[in-house]
Amino acid sequence: MNDVIAHRWRRRLGAAMLAAALAPLAGAQAAGWPAQPLKLIVPFGPGSSPDQVARVVGDKAGSILGQTIVVENKPGASGNIGTAAIANAKPDGYTFGVSITGPLVNNTVLFEQLPYDPFKDLAALTLAVHQPNVLVVPAKSGIADIGQLLEALKAQPDKYNFPSPGAGTVSHLSVELLLQRIGAKAVHVPYPSSPAALSSVLAGDTQFAALPPIAVMPMVRDGRLKALAVTSSKRSALLPDIPTLAEVGVQGIEGSAWIGFVVSSKVPADIQKRLADALIQAIGDPAVQQRLQAQFMEPVGGTPAEFRAYMDDELRRWAPLIKQLGIQAQ
Repeated sequence: MNDVIAHRWRRRLGAAMLAAALAPLAGAQAAGWPAQPLKLIVPFGPGSSPDQVARVVGDKAGSILGQTIVVENKPGASGNIGTAAIANAKPDGYTFGVSITGPLVNNTVLFEQLPYDPFKDLAALTLAVHQPNVLVVPAKSGIADIGQLLEALKAQPDKYNFPSPGAGTVSHLSVELLLQRIGAKAVHVPYPSSPAALSSVLAGDTQFAALPPIAVMPMVRDGRLKALAVTSSKRSALLPDIPTLAEVGVQGIEGSAWIGFVVSSKVPADIQKRLADALIQAIGDPAVQQRLQAQFMEPVGGTPAEFRAYMDDELRRWAPLIKQLGIQAQ
């Protein structure tokens, strides 16, 4: 028995000595990083909101790290192709990415199978921006405020259609949650993009929508649309005159088209930290914040732990609704 115990201790001591021997090597690797340009994968096309965030923040983060950050767009499959490329990249810290609610949270419920697990294969670096959706109606609709829209939805459940840039997106789910909370109905009409969804509202094919501010605010300002509410718990600092749904008694609607940075979870922790620190510092830069705010994006730049916790919150928020409505990816 004593021989067995002694053998176990020798094994533990050997493992401890091996870990101690490898630790300086890992530190040495991190100390020399980055020694070459970095690749920043965007799972959506050029000009998309994630692409804009990647380029604005990546440019500044590159100067902080002393290396060029090259943006590479890998669109397709609702963001799954590019996000899988981030998760499966060589774990040396030279490839990381930016992604959104769908590929990082909702697609785990919408798709029967994904080529990655965002909660295991990806490490959160920082939540970059929030974009609270804005509920809008055509200016000629005669609806003056959010209270009137909610009453109309309850009184005439067969009259109203609403668009989104796809089933299971935040634009879709935030409206479905609103309808549940007020006991109303409306027909969802999916479109391939926010601009296409917005065009349907302007054409009268749909009657209201919850879309990112970058899509709707130019038309609110030129008088074609009327902004009724934001889908967030507090008023947006960038849209201070638009009330929240909570202000009219509809609690718990959080519909943000957020964007965050992630990297393969296999990347060494010290490199993850250096990359996250550079991104957070970049997001906090006044010039970067000004450029993001000009696109109606609210800069965040929180810690990796805060971003991971927020992803967990989003899964708890949207997974039950997706399952209840029986939504599946097309």
